[in-house]
Amino acid sequence: MRKVKKGMIILLSILVILGLTTVLVLQLPTFGGTASGARLERIKHSPQYKDGTFAYPLETPMMNPESSWFKLLQAYLKPSEGREPERPLPSVKTNLKVLTGNNPVLVWFGHSSYFLRVNGKNLLVDPVFSGRTSPFQFVGSKAYPCTEMYSADDFPELDAIIISHDHYDHLDYDTILKLASRTKQFHVALGVGSHLERWGVKPEAITEYDWYEEGKIADDLQLTATPGRHFSGRGLKRGQTLWNSYVLKTPTQTIFLGGDSGYGPHFKEIGEKYGPFNLALLECGQYNTMWHLIHMMPEETAQAAKDLKTEVLMPVHWGKFTLALHPWKEPIERVTKKAQELQQPITTPRIGELVTIGSHYPTDHWWDGY
Repeated sequence: MRKVKKGMIILLSILVILGLTTVLVLQLPTFGGTASGARLERIKHSPQYKDGTFAYPLETPMMNPESSWFKLLQAYLKPSEGREPERPLPSVKTNLKVLTGNNPVLVWFGHSSYFLRVNGKNLLVDPVFSGRTSPFQFVGSKAYPCTEMYSADDFPELDAIIISHDHYDHLDYDTILKLASRTKQFHVALGVGSHLERWGVKPEAITEYDWYEEGKIADDLQLTATPGRHFSGRGLKRGQTLWNSYVLKTPTQTIFLGGDSGYGPHFKEIGEKYGPFNLALLECGQYNTMWHLIHMMPEETAQAAKDLKTEVLMPVHWGKFTLALHPWKEPIERVTKKAQELQQPITTPRIGELVTIGSHYPTDHWWDGY
């Protein structure tokens, strides 16, 4: 009996220590902040916030009913070929600091990070320039070779950073720390400002958006938040901040910044209300049938572009990190095939290659042979 009691005490002590350690770790700044005060009240009054969490209007479980976390673990432990490129990817190092003029240009850095110079303003979307998409740089998916050629030092003074949601592959703690002092404004999803404020960004530099709210980056540069079918969270609790897509409108261009989203009727609704678009940047990667409601399959990405009524589709959310089970280049192969079937124009620039919106859209299949 004494041995049993002693064993129970040891086990209980271990559990208490693990619990306390978890609590302490989650207090680290990399996990961000928690909404309070006026921000929390605004969240509670959001039409998207129900029963203590943000939610898409249609039921959107993380996992399909026929799947399970056990099946998911088995799938990740099973060896598979082609999940990462075998050699460095072809890339271009564009000097971002010497870009001038009013022609709208874009440079993609892999995954969902890209630079826009529009109407003379420098914008950066979902910047992640750390080596891993993780709260700690010793664990997590590592960036592919030659996709890390850009760092925070390569950027000119930024008029705005736009954040779609707070997942680690879209909102990076170290990157924000390095860019905050050289960025005039942050335009983010509702609740994400709590993370930025904890990291030292001044409250007056932050604009938070609920769905369908509008704001201005400049007099000739309007930003409107639109829905996505996804989720959020940097710690144990999900859905405490919102996730957005955005409509970026100038006097001559309308651009859709997609963020992360499963396929849903919101694409058609956005297309009807704000389209047609000159360019739509849509996620295409990190999908699986086990969680297809929160990340589109490539064929759905092409269909979403048609729903949005966009002249050109640019697939992102691929080409830098392996976060899912599919081969690394499968997303771009499948989406280009489907886009051709739907007669949807598509652009496929190399990482770092300059895209001139409205006139120069690279279409090389540079991934062939990898």
